[in-house]
Formats: sequence, C-alpha cells, structure tokens
Amino acid sequence: MESAEYERRIAARFASFDQDGNGYIDREDFSSAAKALLAEFDVTARCDKGQALYIGAEAFWQGMAGIADVDGDQRVTREEFVTGAVKRLRDSPQRFAEIARPFLRAVVAVADTDGSGVTVPAAERVLRVLGVAPDVLPLATAALDPDGTGRVPSEEQLLAAFAAYFTTPAPEA
Repeated sequence: MESAEYERRIAARFASFDQDGNGYIDREDFSSAAKALLAEFDVTARCDKGQALYIGAEAFWQGMAGIADVDGDQRVTREEFVTGAVKRLRDSPQRFAEIARPFLRAVVAVADTDGSGVTVPAAERVLRVLGVAPDVLPLATAALDPDGTGRVPSEEQLLAAFAAYFTTPAPEA
C-alpha cells in the first residue's frame, strides 16, 4: 500500500483519540474517555475499577505523549500522530500495545460486569462510547469474537488487535 493511503487511514484513527474533536489529543481526551466508560457501565470513579481506569488512561496518555508529542506542548496534533507515533510504532506494534495495556486492562475490568469475561454486547458498548462509528461496530465486534463465543478474546489477543488497528493500514473500518 502506498504511503499516502496508509497515512490517510491512520489519520482517520486519530479521531478515535480526539474525544472532544478539537483537533488534537491531550490528557483531557483520555480522562473524558474514562469518564464516559464509567458512566456507561455505572461504575463510580472512586471505586477500585474506576481508579484503575483513570490511572490506565493517564498511563496511556503519558505513553502516547512520550512517543508523539514532538514539540512538548502536551498535545498531539494529527500531524504528530501520523508522522510521529505511527511511523515509530509501525515497526513495533507491540510497543503501542504496551502503552495501551493498563488502560485496556482497566476497560476490560469495567466492561466485565459479572466476572465471566467481556461479552460482545459489552464490547460494543465500549467501542460506541470510545467513538467507533455505528456502521463499523458490527465489524469491530465480529473481529473481537472470531470464534463466535460471544466473548472477547484474551488480553493478549485484545492488545494485538488494538495495536494492529492503530498501527497498520488494515482494516479500513
């Protein structure tokens, strides 16, 4: 795939992080995502799961900023995301997975409402809250449950899927 097409697709992923749509990713975007997820699953911010989600969001932000915030202004612009983070992470998607791990682990804990794992409907709720387009939700949830078990895969599979989505040109949606 040519570089321009790859960058176009990755730039579209930028919008997933830019929760408030102001044109850059910052700490508030990660906090807003955590707050919205807690509200969706009726989990309080002060409980262990709520605290873990906020801590995970902060860790994710710090990792993202460390990789992509080239000018040190505590904001990641679309250009920084495309040219900085993605180019650094394309060769090492596992690095991206590692900065996302604390957040994703906490998201799983919040979405696993009965202790038996995250169901596909719960995963769909998470993705919707995080800004995944309604027409993409069925594709995304199907990808998270390739065996049709009704549950999302292991943490390692989830991290790999998350990293692949943000650091590779496919899938389009």
